Amino acid sequence: MKIVTANRLSDGRVIYAGVDNQPVDRIDQASVLDDPAAEIVLAEVAGRPEVFVNPYLVEVQDRTPSGRDRLKERIRSAGPTVGHSVDLDVNGGLA
Repeated sequence: MKIVTANRLSDGRVIYAGVDNQPVDRIDQASVLDDPAAEIVLAEVAGRPEVFVNPYLVEVQDRTPSGRDRLKERIRSAGPTVGHSVDLDVNGGLA
């Protein structure tokens, strides 16, 4: 099974193709598709570059990335990694 993922043009955030190929923010909202349906959805969202930037397919099992890129996709689905590290003050020291 597969889902379609991309980045949103307006803010660069990770998005997925959900119901009726609408962009959704969370992987648990993504439509899970068999191979033929996934290819059709991928082609449809690729035709909407004003929303979906560089869409591609991800293998999933129970909406959890399971293919060879599973680590990358798990990181992407967890949200931005910027800002999750130790806070620094304006001079680069620990806040």
